[in-house]
Amino acid sequence: MSDERPPVDLGRLADLSVKELKGVGDKKAKGLAKAEIDTLLDLVTHYPRKYLDRTKEARIAELMEGEEASVLVTVDTTSARRVRGGKSMVTSTVSDGSGSLKITFFNQPWRERQLTAGRQAMIYGKVGLYRGQRQMVSPVIDLVGDKTGRIIPVYPQSEKSGLHSWDIAEWVAETLRRTLPPTGRGLADPLPPYLLDEHDFITRDAAFCGIHQPESMAEVSEARRRLVFDELFRLQVALVLRKRAIERTAVGLRHIVDGPLLNSFTGQLPFALTGAQQKAIGEISADLVRQIPMHRLLQGDVGAGKTLVAVATMLAAVDSGHQAAMMAPTEVLAEQHYSSIRELLSGLSVEDTTSLFADRPLRIELLSNRVGTADRKRILSGLITGDVDIAIGTHALIQENVMFSSLGVVVVDEQHRFGVEQRAALRDRSYGDASPDVLVMTATPIPRTAAMTVYGDLDVSVLDELPPGRTPIKTMWVRAPGRLDQTGTSIDSADGELPLDLAGLEQMWDDVRSEISEGRQVYVVCPLIDESEKIEVASAESTFDWLRSSELDGLRVGLLHGRVSPAEKDETMEMFRTGHLDVLVATTVIEVGVDVPNATVMVILDADRFGIAQLHQLRGRVGRGSHASTCWLVGAAVTPESEARLQALVDSTDGFELAEIDLDLRGEGTIMGERQKGRNDLKLASLRRDREAVAAARRAAIQLVDADPGLETVPELSRELELFLNPEDAEFLLKG
Repeated sequence: MSDERPPVDLGRLADLSVKELKGVGDKKAKGLAKAEIDTLLDLVTHYPRKYLDRTKEARIAELMEGEEASVLVTVDTTSARRVRGGKSMVTSTVSDGSGSLKITFFNQPWRERQLTAGRQAMIYGKVGLYRGQRQMVSPVIDLVGDKTGRIIPVYPQSEKSGLHSWDIAEWVAETLRRTLPPTGRGLADPLPPYLLDEHDFITRDAAFCGIHQPESMAEVSEARRRLVFDELFRLQVALVLRKRAIERTAVGLRHIVDGPLLNSFTGQLPFALTGAQQKAIGEISADLVRQIPMHRLLQGDVGAGKTLVAVATMLAAVDSGHQAAMMAPTEVLAEQHYSSIRELLSGLSVEDTTSLFADRPLRIELLSNRVGTADRKRILSGLITGDVDIAIGTHALIQENVMFSSLGVVVVDEQHRFGVEQRAALRDRSYGDASPDVLVMTATPIPRTAAMTVYGDLDVSVLDELPPGRTPIKTMWVRAPGRLDQTGTSIDSADGELPLDLAGLEQMWDDVRSEISEGRQVYVVCPLIDESEKIEVASAESTFDWLRSSELDGLRVGLLHGRVSPAEKDETMEMFRTGHLDVLVATTVIEVGVDVPNATVMVILDADRFGIAQLHQLRGRVGRGSHASTCWLVGAAVTPESEARLQALVDSTDGFELAEIDLDLRGEGTIMGERQKGRNDLKLASLRRDREAVAAARRAAIQLVDADPGLETVPELSRELELFLNPEDAEFLLKG
């Protein structure tokens, strides 16, 4: 008799503890908890990290010296002993019926407990010969238990959990046996039938079966394709629902976008706006005239002119009788914005209805923790009365005693450095019920598919065109370690193993001295402040001392890092800005916001220790004036990934192209690390591998939500959103 009860939804699996399973007592449950597996839902979404294809495995008797291979073996014997230098050595003899193999591990004494006689394991490594016998040194080991299937799933496992892949496989199998047909009721499917047909997806039952108990790798592929879409679709539906809810319910302000201030500003610019800037301002203007609060991301490469677009946005607010605020992550950046924006807007006036005069000067104020008490009181008073038109500052803008008379536009610079609460707090600084329009900016280009996920609830404008006059930056790579001793000799290459391009180093320092002799200035960037025994990379202080006594002897060299006092930092930066220093040795405190058009050379030591985005940001500190500029990357790059990173910087100055390369090289870790809380439902999906699925899920989410805003036709999906987006997470999303 068939089971006519409704299918099981994932919420039911989330309600059941792993202790419901046979063989999972308190000890095993604690081990599972260490792997963040507490419920049956956690278990079935703990996906295999790889699969062992028994149809393709090698046999020991067939292995050749120098070959890399995977072999399924049984452990015959294991022994441990001490060798010269006090090191431990564990040796096992393994076999597969065709022959035997010796495997050896150094300083891994726990292998003796792992590789007990009779245990099955899949080993992967390079085959060598020792006294005529095949051997592998430190191979990769996957313990798989006595599995006889064609395709064996291998689950993530760790020493601290005390669990093995076969333990997890058995518990997953029991859960699926109790859930899926023919013995179970099956899983509820949240996708509407038209999406299943449109994308030719298998059912959810088949997907969970295929990902955990496949008969072939083709079955794994189809299962993964379906489950990846499920994850991305849930996320995109949540983001689109939020976006549509704001558009439907939030009360915004209607701004004037062709007012006198904005027209005066654009009319007095000594240069023409780029096509990208005009397009972005047009998109923002279309948002500002609607009585729906704007939530827009402005992506722009280094030097693409984001500040000018932000200024135009803020002037629209002032033209409309409101105030504007810009929040920057650091005091250096806030002060620079204040200085450059005051210069851009000098001479502009606003209508003054409270005095005998028709207008008054546009009032711009800087609010940071460095502002003195008297000035702070004056500024706070001006914000409340509305006399301050534009406030620029750091997180000081969101302190409790800061209130605006009528905040119309909020600009958040370097968006990824602020949390959701900080942006929400600034948005709430105004009196009245209307929400200000929000423009968030980033100079770190984000791949299109990542932007759909990280900022999927925002509209996106892109500045992908540099203003005229920005000189191209030539990038040179010197293959050498950045850590040098007092004589300029590489410390790290003393053993002769690391590359040391002495000619390249000499050419680099010649270029530095030549540019300085022409009246230009130079940055030298190091990863650390002090020397570190653990991480042997160039430090700012030792590099500063060495350069002053060697390559840059007789030149004016300054030092800037995070431990320098605010007063010293201000003095050093001012000296560099005004040309009283030739060289600034610094850590990455100069990554964002430092604008010295006369600086034409950027030297980055140990460049292979930095990520692509950070290197691109640092490089963007030069090339800001009319003179040709060069960025020198100094790094040994001993891994294929670090070599690819540095070569990418040499080949391209396009931040968007580099962002795609970065996604390919490093995956989404760095990008998704910026994701807000509540968006962490990607256990299987990868923004790197699944670019097309991200875009497809976005399109499908918009189609569904616009046709069915209440998700009444897909109750299973609605329940899953509640399951994966708990109330606390939802609150964070709605603050965003």
